[in-house]
Amino acid sequence: MSMFDQEWFEERYRSAPALWSGQPNPQLVADVAELAPGTALDAGSGEGADAIWLAERGWTVTAVDFSTTALERAAAHAAQRGESVSGRIDWRHADLTTWTPPEASFDLVSAQYMHLPPEPRAALFARLAAAVAPGGTLLVVGHDLSDHAAGAHRPDMPEMFFPAREVAASLAPDDWEVLVTESRPRPAKVHEGEEITVHDAVLLARRRED
Repeated sequence: MSMFDQEWFEERYRSAPALWSGQPNPQLVADVAELAPGTALDAGSGEGADAIWLAERGWTVTAVDFSTTALERAAAHAAQRGESVSGRIDWRHADLTTWTPPEASFDLVSAQYMHLPPEPRAALFARLAAAVAPGGTLLVVGHDLSDHAAGAHRPDMPEMFFPAREVAASLAPDDWEVLVTESRPRPAKVHEGEEITVHDAVLLARRRED
């Protein structure tokens, strides 16, 4: 078993009744709240907070994760919101490092904190970008490498982190309008309860119409 593979995440999810806050990721809220709802792909959906937030706003969501424990929790959380929410979400078990989403199929593709080594990361982001429909939006968010210096608890694996400009550079200018490439600050708490400022690498791009 290696860090960040499927078995590692299964054990991590099973170690606690909840790993995450249950709130949608802040950059998703900041960048997607004003978009007209359509079809969305939530890549690495975890315990479902992002997918549920999207469904509550009228999106039809395909939520993909390779942890069955996380997907079961996510489906239970969605069911608590009622059929109007749960009925809008397709929970799908798949390994994003090998799964290929249908091309040009989603009005929104969101990948929040998908940290992989450079080669599989680039391949994953290329597949996710290809899944965005013409006129649709790609949102990629990651932890900024500067978080180490800020005191955040991040793996000591600098190759797993990426600047937003790296993702932007992989998008063909004839096909994409890059809207945001930035390191965006936000408040966060470390395990000891201390509040610090961390930064997210944020890439927001719109696929040009044919």
